Amino acid sequence: MQTIEPAHALVLVSLSLGLIGAYSYIRDTLAGKTTPNRVSWGMWALAPLIGTAAAFDSGADMWASARVFLAGFVPLLIFIASFANRSGYWRLTAFDLICGLFSIVALGVWTLVESPRAAILLAAFGDGIAALPTIIKAWRFPETETGITYVLSFLGVLIILPSIPVWNIENCAFQLYLLIANALLCIAANRRRIAACFNPSVPQA
Repeated sequence: MQTIEPAHALVLVSLSLGLIGAYSYIRDTLAGKTTPNRVSWGMWALAPLIGTAAAFDSGADMWASARVFLAGFVPLLIFIASFANRSGYWRLTAFDLICGLFSIVALGVWTLVESPRAAILLAAFGDGIAALPTIIKAWRFPETETGITYVLSFLGVLIILPSIPVWNIENCAFQLYLLIANALLCIAANRRRIAACFNPSVPQA
C-alpha cells in the first residue's frame, strides 16, 4: 500500500481548505448575500489555469502545481454560480472593465514570448490586475464578500509552501503571488471584524 508523503499531505489539506472556502462563497452567492465581481472571478479562473499549463510544460512538480490549478478551478465554479442568481453579482464599472482588459492583454502576451517562465509571471501579473476590482470592492463594501473564503485560501497557500520541492519560478512564483493577493483580500473583506477586535464599538457588518 502506497503511503502519502508529508509534503503531499500538505497539498491535500490545502486543497480541502480551498474547497471549503469555495463552498461558503458559492452558497452565499446563490443566496444573494455575496456578489462576486465577474471580471475578477472570470480572470482568476483563466490566469491560474494558464499558469498551471505553463508550469507543467516547463516540468514543474505536479503536487506543487495542484494548488495553482485549484486557484483557477474554484473561481470558475464561483463565476458560473454568479449567473444562477440574478442578484448574485456585482455591477461592473469602467474601472472593472479596464482592469479586465489589461489582465487579458497580460495573459495574451505569453503566447508571443513562447517562454513558460514568462507565461507564469505574466499569468500572475494578469491575475493581480484582475484582483484590484475585488480588493477595492471588498474594502469599500465588505458586506458583499464572504470573508472566510479568503482566510481559508490564504491558509491553504501558506500550508502548501513547505511542500515545494525546488524554489524556482516554475514552482513558487504563482504561490507567492497567491499568498500576497489573498492576504490583501483577507484584510479588505474582514477589516470590520479586525477593527472590532481592537475596538468592540465598531460594527462588524
